Amino acid sequence: MEIQQSKPLQSTASADEFDHHARCIEAAWENRATGRFDPGVNVLIDEVLSALDAGRLRAAARDEDGLWTANTWVMRAAVLSLRARGSRVVRAGELAYYDQPGKFHGMDDDAWRDAQWRVMSPTAVRRGSFLGKRVFLLPSFINVGVFIDDDTMIDGFANIGSCAQIGKRVHVSTCVGIGGVAEPMQPRPVIIEDDCFIGANSSVVEGVIVGEGSVIGMGVHLGASTKILDRETGRIDYGRIPPGSVVIPGSMPGPDGRYSTSCAVIVKRVDAATRAKVGVNELLRT
Repeated sequence: MEIQQSKPLQSTASADEFDHHARCIEAAWENRATGRFDPGVNVLIDEVLSALDAGRLRAAARDEDGLWTANTWVMRAAVLSLRARGSRVVRAGELAYYDQPGKFHGMDDDAWRDAQWRVMSPTAVRRGSFLGKRVFLLPSFINVGVFIDDDTMIDGFANIGSCAQIGKRVHVSTCVGIGGVAEPMQPRPVIIEDDCFIGANSSVVEGVIVGEGSVIGMGVHLGASTKILDRETGRIDYGRIPPGSVVIPGSMPGPDGRYSTSCAVIVKRVDAATRAKVGVNELLRT
């Protein structure tokens, strides 16, 4: 369940296919402070965005043992794209923006029907993010490099940060903030595994992993330095929620007893009653 950084590519594309891209983008990353990029690098970044958009590349991937590997060069390509690719006026009806054209630019009715998404206005999804089948997006923002797997719902006013990886049948509730890898550059993306529920007004940032089937209660804030207390065992962990956990906000006393600091508390493991309460309403998907 832990995540490691690694140069080898872990994705549906072969390592050899994108080896040249990786080397050139790593070199461009070293020169990013100048803001000047060779036109050839821009072409490679555009090809990486297309591969991310189609799900052939991912910012992180999970192996058979459950270990997540962060693809650092892919994350860097996604971040560089925000600077290397020029902005322009983008119009949506009466609305206008000055940005890069998004994922849905140029899609016709047949493409929408084939994708099987449901997207409510004014959702914004950047090119270079992947949406699986039957993904349902209420008004929300999906940044570059994001991977959202099949049958997942992103509720209204949620923000999914750059390169976040979200599994199948996940429900991200209203006003949730999922952190990205940019500003400052993070060594790994946030990962929400399959069948998780993220409660309203919660946040998951700084590369935290939420294990499969977990329920994050309303108002829980998880970062790399957040203490995660298992109430049953008394153990304190950081950076990962074990699979099947039910988590609520809590506090722990300070060293001198004069104040308390916030933490996340694992109160139990998911059971049938909990799952029934947080199940996605299938009527919303029709």
